[in-house]
Amino acid sequence: MSRGAHESVEAHLEHVLARIRPLAALEVPLADAGGLVLGASIETRLPIPAFDNSAMDGYAVRRADVADAAPDRQVTLSVVAEVAAGSPLDPAIGPGEAVRIMTGAAVPSDADAIVPFEDTDSGTRSVRVTAAPKPAAHIRRAGEDVAAGRQILEAGVVLTAARLAAAAAAGLARLAVRPSPRVAVIVTGSELVGPGAPLRRGQIPESNSVLLAGLVTEAGGTVVRVEHAPDDADAFAAALAGAAAEHPDLVVLSGGVSVGDHDIVRTALEPLGSVDFHSVAMQPGSPQAFGTLPGGIIVFGLPGNPVAVAVSFEAFVRPALQLLRGAARTQRRRLAAVATAGWRSPVARRQYMPITIVDGAHGASGGGLRVRPAAEGGSGSHLVGGLAASDGFAIVEAGIDEVRAGDEVQIVLVDG
Repeated sequence: MSRGAHESVEAHLEHVLARIRPLAALEVPLADAGGLVLGASIETRLPIPAFDNSAMDGYAVRRADVADAAPDRQVTLSVVAEVAAGSPLDPAIGPGEAVRIMTGAAVPSDADAIVPFEDTDSGTRSVRVTAAPKPAAHIRRAGEDVAAGRQILEAGVVLTAARLAAAAAAGLARLAVRPSPRVAVIVTGSELVGPGAPLRRGQIPESNSVLLAGLVTEAGGTVVRVEHAPDDADAFAAALAGAAAEHPDLVVLSGGVSVGDHDIVRTALEPLGSVDFHSVAMQPGSPQAFGTLPGGIIVFGLPGNPVAVAVSFEAFVRPALQLLRGAARTQRRRLAAVATAGWRSPVARRQYMPITIVDGAHGASGGGLRVRPAAEGGSGSHLVGGLAASDGFAIVEAGIDEVRAGDEVQIVLVDG
């Protein structure tokens, strides 16, 4: 079916996200959770640090014994024990005594300061202290980073290396995560041939499957099938059946969604009644399809030109993948930048202009990002070479027909 012509980007995205539900969470070992989205907020089982420990190699002391120590008033203490990192020992420290201690070792219960080796003669049986430590000097207190029972990670965050390390430090061995969405990619077009294959007149190298598979992976999805189908009903039906056999959460199609005589995707799917075909007020990427295949599999139909594919993925497919994987943030943050060169924009549509950050942007006068179009041809939907040089997109809202050098623009960076 078709909806109203030139629907806004926001309206189409709202329609898409209203049909998406996060995948069910499952529990996995900490080592298998990297890059996935946390399915449930977690609290620390242990304080961080787990116990009072030494921040320096040195001597655990009773501070009162060395409160007056100075280079010209050295204080000598008897060394009664040594505690290394990982040791369970808690040696007693009496008046005039010290314990040799290593970084990370548990601080003896009788000590209230650490004197680093640098402020001593590093003795092993006795030690001369040449500087008075401050109260609790070089002691890392239990829970000073995070107390036990405190929330340490919130549901919806992507589990980066730093977040996994925090979970491990908090005593957690398993985490509830949302699985990576399974995605099948089908690229259509009889004019397309494999990269590197000899070209006949009218043929072009097929790049959309490489582009889409990479974008899916960068967005946290798992590509389970990639196929190319010519503009033939039987071939397309076979490609769909092959994709469905992989039990994907999502199918992404490119090409064949407009109103041409050979737009096989529209011809095949519009009669189902469960897939929408319509125009979105954006440039590039106006023709879009979205809905469900038999069996309830979510399907996106994107235009066939590579820049339009990249823009459509960024605007609609990537947010859907983020919602499927349970991410709290479905869209990238917009940043302000200054255009160093001007360009035209279609006044009735939102434009996504591939842009490159100008060298030295962070050090420019005024302190802001400075950008220019990534390709001389601007936002042409076929300019895949220029797409390779882009750092993201400038978003020019409908109603603006020109961006001039020096104008502020909103950008999104798409560095993965």
